[in-house]
Order: sequence, then C-alpha cells, then structure tokens
Amino acid sequence: MSVVTEPSDLPAQSPSTAPLRAVVTGASSGIGEACVRYLRARGWDVVAFARRADRLAEVAERTGAHPVVGDVTSDDDVARLVAEAGARGPVHALLNIAGFGLGVDHVDEAKIDEWRAMYETNVLGTVRVTKAFLPLLRASRRGDIVLMTSTAGHDTYVGGSGYVASKHALLGVAKTLRLELVGEPIRVIEIAPGLVHTPEFSLNRYHGDQAGADAVYAGVVDPLTADDVADVVTFAVTRPHHVNIDSLVLRPVAQASTYSLWRAPLVPKGVDPA
Repeated sequence: MSVVTEPSDLPAQSPSTAPLRAVVTGASSGIGEACVRYLRARGWDVVAFARRADRLAEVAERTGAHPVVGDVTSDDDVARLVAEAGARGPVHALLNIAGFGLGVDHVDEAKIDEWRAMYETNVLGTVRVTKAFLPLLRASRRGDIVLMTSTAGHDTYVGGSGYVASKHALLGVAKTLRLELVGEPIRVIEIAPGLVHTPEFSLNRYHGDQAGADAVYAGVVDPLTADDVADVVTFAVTRPHHVNIDSLVLRPVAQASTYSLWRAPLVPKGVDPA
C-alpha cells in the first residue's frame, strides 16, 4: 500500500508525537478525496467516509486512510462512523465535505424532490455528522469543524436557487455554531470555494448531460481544482490552535464574483487562432 504525498510548505507532524486524526466525509472523490490525500501526506490518521464502497476502497489503498462506507443522511451510518473513528483514538478534526448540486431549474420550475435531496445532504447531513462528533471533538481538547460551503452561500445566480439555498443555510449553521461553541477548544472553519473543476459535480448537476457539464468550464482559464481547495483546508486546520480562520473564500482569478466569470474566446477546431 502506497501513500500519496503532495508538495507543500505546510508543516508535517513530528514522528515522535501521536498523530492527529481527521474524519472526512464525501471522501471518495473530488474535494473530499483531495483532503484525504493532503492530510495523509502530512502524517494525519484519516477516517474516510463515503457512500461508494469501490471508490472509497481505492482511496484507502492509495492513501492508507481508514475507510468507512456510509451516507451522511443515515443515523445508523453516522453512528457507526463515530464508533469506528473513536475506536482509533482522539478525533481532532471533522471535515464536512459531502455535498452536491442537482438541477439548474428556475424557481417556477423547481423540482421539490431535488431541493429536498440537496438539503438532506448539504445541510442536515452536515448537522447530523457534526452533532454526532461534538463529544469526541470536545474530548480531544483541540477540535476543528470544517464546513464546506460555497461562494453560492454568499451570493446567488440564475438557475442555482436550490443549491444556493442549501449553501446559504449551511453558512447560517457555521456562523451559529461558532457562536454556540465560543469558549470551548473547538474551531469552526467555513471554506467557500468558487468555480472548482470537479467533473463529477457538474455532471451530476446536469443529470448526466456531458455537454451541459462541459459548458460550465468552457473557456475558463485555470479554474480551481480539488487540490487547490484541499491545500487551503489543510492550511486552515494546521494553524496554531488559537488561530481560527472563520471564513475563507477562494476563487480562480477568472472569477470576480459568483456571477462574473471571464471566459477566453473559444477557437473552433481547424481554425488558426493567429
């Protein structure tokens, strides 16, 4: 079993100390998978949680993370995750990465089942996992709770109402939780990425329509990658524990705001751009 490392100037743990331990949801792909890699490369013990057993097994094989298959919308699955993570020792960080977007309908054509599915995972799933892990995070005496919102949680855009609503709700959870935990040794860290090139996210958003998914990134020079976000998350959880990064927004240079995105002119195949 090989452990993937990533180049970075972030500090690694000393081999003479007990490892810090993180639980990462949504760990089978995208930002969650990248967070697993980045933390493992720095010596963290990582419990990786996701629904897709085959993909999760691959991540565990490549990184040395401990896999737990389950869904953040299931009380039983989350209880099992807490039990397995706690059996490994103190839990120092919970990375709530699981989430998705579904559909691009306007409100007057909203599919309520899609809105409900996003809310169940993006908001209630995060709350369920966070609530379940709070006792272990308190016991560690240096806990971190990372909530993966989005720039869609700070603004809005046409065709994004369902996803935007779920991320606005999650931002409200993050702000409220920070107030509720003040005075306790737990940091609440909100990470809000802009346009991230995660093909599975867009393909799911467009119900498997590859052309629609590809159009999201068409002409965008250097969108963010999952690794970019994981690097920022790792930075946040490796600061001295008296330093809390309350909220960190990151976007590609080509994106000025949620609804202002510069796209390079596309040159048709066979046409000399000169």
